Amino acid sequence: MIGGQGLSRNTQFSPKAERSLLCPAGVFAFSCGVILLYRFSVLPPYPWLFSSLFAIPLLLKLKTARFRVVVLAVLWLAVGLGWATWNADTRLEKQLTPLEEGVPLTVFGYVCDLPQPGNFNSVRFNFCVNGWPEAPDSVEDGARPDKIRLAWYGSGEKVLPIGSIALQAVLKRPHGSLNNVGFRYEDWLFRQGVNATGSVREVAELPGASCGLACTYHAWHREMASTVERFFGDAEHYALIASLLIGNRGHLSADHWQILKATGTIHLVAISGLHLGLVALISGLVIRRFLLMLPPGSISESAIRSTVYFAVLIACLFYALLAGMTVPTRRALIMVVVGGWFLLKAREVSPWWPFVIAMAGVLLLDPFAPLDQGFWLSFSAVALLIWVFANRLAGMGWLSGLLLAQCAVFVGLWPVLQSFDQTQPLAGVLANLVAIPWVSFVVMPVLFAGTVLVMVSGGFLTVHVIQIFDAALGMLWALLQGVAALPVEPLPSASQTVLVVFAVVALLLLRFPSRSFRALSVTAVLAWLGVGWLNNPEPENRSVDPPEVHIWDVGQGLSVLVRSGKQVLLYDTGPEVKGVYSAAESVLLPNLKALGVNRIDHLVVSHGDSDHSGGLDRLLDEFSVGVITTGEPEVVQNKLEGQPVTPIQLCPRLPQMLGSLQLNFWRSRLPRSGNDASCVLRLFHRESGADVLLAGDIGHEVEAEMLADPGLTWLLAFTGHRILVAPHHGSKTSSSMQWVSAVKPNRVIYTAGYRHRYGHPHQSVVSRYEQVGAIPLNTACSGQVSVRFAAEGPKIIESTQHAPFWIAGPGLTRDQCKIP
Repeated sequence: MIGGQGLSRNTQFSPKAERSLLCPAGVFAFSCGVILLYRFSVLPPYPWLFSSLFAIPLLLKLKTARFRVVVLAVLWLAVGLGWATWNADTRLEKQLTPLEEGVPLTVFGYVCDLPQPGNFNSVRFNFCVNGWPEAPDSVEDGARPDKIRLAWYGSGEKVLPIGSIALQAVLKRPHGSLNNVGFRYEDWLFRQGVNATGSVREVAELPGASCGLACTYHAWHREMASTVERFFGDAEHYALIASLLIGNRGHLSADHWQILKATGTIHLVAISGLHLGLVALISGLVIRRFLLMLPPGSISESAIRSTVYFAVLIACLFYALLAGMTVPTRRALIMVVVGGWFLLKAREVSPWWPFVIAMAGVLLLDPFAPLDQGFWLSFSAVALLIWVFANRLAGMGWLSGLLLAQCAVFVGLWPVLQSFDQTQPLAGVLANLVAIPWVSFVVMPVLFAGTVLVMVSGGFLTVHVIQIFDAALGMLWALLQGVAALPVEPLPSASQTVLVVFAVVALLLLRFPSRSFRALSVTAVLAWLGVGWLNNPEPENRSVDPPEVHIWDVGQGLSVLVRSGKQVLLYDTGPEVKGVYSAAESVLLPNLKALGVNRIDHLVVSHGDSDHSGGLDRLLDEFSVGVITTGEPEVVQNKLEGQPVTPIQLCPRLPQMLGSLQLNFWRSRLPRSGNDASCVLRLFHRESGADVLLAGDIGHEVEAEMLADPGLTWLLAFTGHRILVAPHHGSKTSSSMQWVSAVKPNRVIYTAGYRHRYGHPHQSVVSRYEQVGAIPLNTACSGQVSVRFAAEGPKIIESTQHAPFWIAGPGLTRDQCKIP
């Protein structure tokens, strides 16, 4: 059933009725087609998909309306898939050539977002390109990147000029870590339409250069941001003021984000449906009240409705422009346009019909929207509210309505959030219950009115207005801080299936609150929650058979997960730059949770360097650890100063077992430090006759010492299939010819950063491994590399084998970075 209409087998339809029946099916199918694209690993042939349009006239010859609906839906699904494919293919064609990576290039264009302060005294911004004066003649203009993401290091107090400018920048193709789970920078870049990243060398103005409509708008938006900062920059809560007024979230600190995340209120600082809905409501009430003050009969009711509608659209459009026309703002604007149109026409249709049209409108104007979590969360929230409130016979007060809405959104979005590896904070119910009406009826009206007063007075009332702003936002922030500090136990973990069933039962209870069903549902839900809280022993690790090894893509660093049965070993924790990036936060935690790891039995930290031991404190906050082994106990202990942990042991000599895997450790007997103190670990699977060798960052001297150790028969006398993680990421200070010849790996894996300044792996090292027939892999090219032991031998799986088309597709292949 679509649009509130059903079909019977022998029903006859008039042409008008058939059109009203077919339209919802076709519009919804178009949306499904756009969404379907992002389930493909390769791009479909969109010319063939568009050819389905020519088949639509043939539908007129079909006699059965039911069959006509089905065929039309299939055809429009193909059109939606073709539309998304054509846009994706066009975006993928705009790439740098390999020869242009890493060399200074000059580009003309303009800054097309609000520059944000970055790390290492930098400014980060998007740059929309108008020209490539140094582009090779063989490259067509349409194949050049039209948006790049840049960082201007050492900019200090320098300000990027407004309008058309010229930049000299060093660029590279979009690239980020590629693991099975976790944030993918490459996904985000593709979603934003960014076709290259890089750093700025020089900036120069272009006097007299033309600045088109888009350039003029972004220049105006930057000037408005400067004006807001000039008037309100001294406010205690300026970061929140800038976020709510103009969508500038660059001033929000890490503490801000932590509290917003803990209370489930991040949506309050992203100008979206809540904010534009409030603007629509206020502007609509004001305009309608003004029109009703006119002499009776001077304007008809129909003209009043139309005037109010267009006035609301103008007000919402202005606010959307003021907010930077971000993705959530554009999405909310389309919803306002569609919803307002149906209210204007006062059409008696199913409430799902404008919902379907709004979704199709968003996907038509932005076919990349399904890559945005906000798309799924916003439309899911709207769908939940329609389900709960549409066609209710009995009315309700504002408080009961708010409670009902919060409960519906909380339970309904829980499985959606978990599908994105996010949690649903229980504190979010209480926080949103108070924060949403406070922001809607106090904060936003105060901000709007105060801003108008300041502008009209020329800044004369700024001090008084700032005090009012800080008072309103101070109460909001105190509430959020208080809720975030509540000792609320986390919700019991559950599978996606259990959460979906729970959400369906809860939504049925909210929609059809019969007494018997209510009592049964509440009893079942409370029993599930009670069992989860009262009987909550330390969960076991998910069992695996056969054993597996995951070499994660953490950039320039190392982290390896080993699983055998229910036992887990973690070798190194990857790189960390405080306040900038942590592999433990971005890669390890989401992947460990996705794999069902709840406890780390053995943590091996090869040595204390930050690219191997980053984020240790964060990891130990989330997981209990049985044993910690390292080549540098004192250095690792200092990293965990003040945090109670299991005693840290020096790299052992005796072999151990991890399920069906034999562990052999080795460390130099000499008093070494740094790279040469690395704890070497060998993982041997007897059934398959294969092993994996993790050598840390040992150099030539330690390699020679290792080869001379008479007790290492497993190193020199091994005849099975050997996989080696190259020492020191393939640095020329490691992997001597003697070492390579003695170890004789069948495969060598380099854990290096893409186009990193160290240039790993070094060409001489790559050449040595080639001489012994080792097949090379590089996490910078392959992403996460997984090894699964089996009786017939180890199976190697690269993440790129299952990567989406925008990562593994034409123009974005990674073969060129396997050997520098």
